[in-house]
Amino acid sequence: MEALDEIKAFLGCETPQSWIDRAKDPANLELLLTDHAHCEKKAASTAMTLMFRYVDRPELLNKMSRLAREELIHFEQVLAIMKKRGLRYGHLSSSGYASGLHQHVRKSEPARLIDILIVGAFIEARSCERFAALAPYLDEELAKFYRSLLRSEGRHYQDYLNLAQSYSSTNIAERISEFCAIERELVLAEDEEFRFHSGVPAHNSALAV
Repeated sequence: MEALDEIKAFLGCETPQSWIDRAKDPANLELLLTDHAHCEKKAASTAMTLMFRYVDRPELLNKMSRLAREELIHFEQVLAIMKKRGLRYGHLSSSGYASGLHQHVRKSEPARLIDILIVGAFIEARSCERFAALAPYLDEELAKFYRSLLRSEGRHYQDYLNLAQSYSSTNIAERISEFCAIERELVLAEDEEFRFHSGVPAHNSALAV
């Protein structure tokens, strides 16, 4: 798939096999789907926050409005799958992945907006890469669902990236490279908690929902 190849080239590394091994374990399915649902909800919230903060940017408003709607549909789809399987959706602490990226966002505008959009691109790209990496190990229903998300998540990554470049007066390639190194470090670092965007599972990483 050309789009997936592009995303893998954009990311600094592929998801480690140790994370895939943890994620495909049926014992962790409720935790995985719970965090996936939270991620979809947070993605919608991020898009809405951008719409409220940057009301003078029509292209951003249009892109984020569509993105928020799609993410909420995905959220509802995950909830439906969990309900069908008798799995419980509840509160779950976040991984340090998103906060690890956001702590490097610059404070002044327009640099702040550009960085937020670049971070959004990395989060969406990593989601897409992990959906594809997990799909071969899942049951037929879940594999079909995760593959169905690849197109929209891939478009979200491109939307974020294109918006970031459009609001910058210079090429953002260097800034992308800086965030790429940060994202790679987060993905490859040992992580005490297992989440959809967590790093390499530590030997005694927490699994409780």
